[in-house]
Amino acid sequence: MEQINQSYLAEEKIGRLMRKYALPCVISLLVGALYNIVDQIFIANADYLGSFGNAANTVVFPLTVIALAVAVMIGDGCCAFVSLCLGKGERDSAGKSVGMSILMSLAGGIALCAVYLILQEPIIAMFGGTVNSETFALSKEYFFYITLGIPFYMFGQAMNPIIRADGSPKFAMLSTLVGAGINIVLDPVFIFCFKWGMTGAAVATVIGQIAAALLSVWYLLHTKSVRLSKRDFRVDIHIIGRTLSLGACSFLSQISLVAAMAAINNMIREYGAADPIFGQEMYAQIPMAVVGIVMKFFQIVISIVIGMAAGCIPIVGYNMGAGKPRRVKSLFTLLLLCEAAVGFIALIIVELMPGQLTAVFGAANESAYYANFAVKAFRIYLCMIVFACVNKAAFIFLQAMGKAAASTALSMIREVVFGVGFALLLPVFFGLDGVLYSMPVSDILTFAISLCVILRTYGELRESEVKSERIPCERRA
Repeated sequence: MEQINQSYLAEEKIGRLMRKYALPCVISLLVGALYNIVDQIFIANADYLGSFGNAANTVVFPLTVIALAVAVMIGDGCCAFVSLCLGKGERDSAGKSVGMSILMSLAGGIALCAVYLILQEPIIAMFGGTVNSETFALSKEYFFYITLGIPFYMFGQAMNPIIRADGSPKFAMLSTLVGAGINIVLDPVFIFCFKWGMTGAAVATVIGQIAAALLSVWYLLHTKSVRLSKRDFRVDIHIIGRTLSLGACSFLSQISLVAAMAAINNMIREYGAADPIFGQEMYAQIPMAVVGIVMKFFQIVISIVIGMAAGCIPIVGYNMGAGKPRRVKSLFTLLLLCEAAVGFIALIIVELMPGQLTAVFGAANESAYYANFAVKAFRIYLCMIVFACVNKAAFIFLQAMGKAAASTALSMIREVVFGVGFALLLPVFFGLDGVLYSMPVSDILTFAISLCVILRTYGELRESEVKSERIPCERRA
């Protein structure tokens, strides 16, 4: 029965498999992104919080991404490793990877929570929270309660891709939906009815995260393809190393994003202070709040992109392990086309409807400076979003193929070399607008490199396809 659960990955039509695995993954990541986005929408529309609360949310957001980075390194690495093992029929190794991933996610969540609580104020200052006194106070309030939920958040996020690899993408989606649904219901109650402000937004988020983590625990007691036993929880350095190496790209793509956010937030604080409008105390938080909402829209788009690519990891891993390069190549083509289409739709929205997007995040309660800067930020910052979508798909697909080094290198070039580098360099020449230009410039240059890697990957798959077709012929001869 276990073999039946997985063998269709090498036999079912590629398009149908992609829909089956990618759609739940997309929904899971979109709903997961809603935790922070919903908080920001309700915060922005509460007149007693407004852009100050919005800016505070932007300050704390990178700190949740750090937790997510560790979680996806564990979860995506385990997902890729388990899929490769199942393709080769190595079920014992698959079980050990899941066991090690559970232990790593629990230990990592507790450790990160402790570090955040100890270094709260320096960390907030590092991400631009000192732009003014009101933003700093609200950042501390939101940060404290979000930190308490970090262990639950990391566990749920790490287990989600593992559940998908076990052949249950719908359950992975359901657990995330339940958590986000609780957050969406409780946010307006705590913020508008109880007037708990940033505390209410954070507590609603944490309650949702706890619910998602508990559902993950239930699933682990009822796995399908991978059956866990006590021996799977005995520390195995080789399995841990292999799992983390396969998840390194996911980790670096997230953690390097944090580095870019830190650079951007600090450049906004520095060059915003030199601006004749945003240098005034009453408007100082606006650029940070605006860039935060632009990033939230980008997060929605990139959640779709990552979900489509990550949903293909079990399919790619199984077919690579089973020696079916033609199916892998077909999936790669389909994925790149779909990712480009998502990017084009997003581009149309940000160029034609920036005012409407800004209105969702409380523009009615703000000055004209807020709305005007937001329109400009959407149109400039995301003008090359098509390239960003294709780049991200290529990174994750390489990871799924077991090419962790190439995937990691591309991700580092995009987020650290270009993302941080241009965020620090361009404001020197263009002031506050230079922060906005850093994103499209980074995406253009990264795409030029990604295109070379994509073409090389196609060549390697064609070579493997020829070899796989030649071997049966030689055997018959």
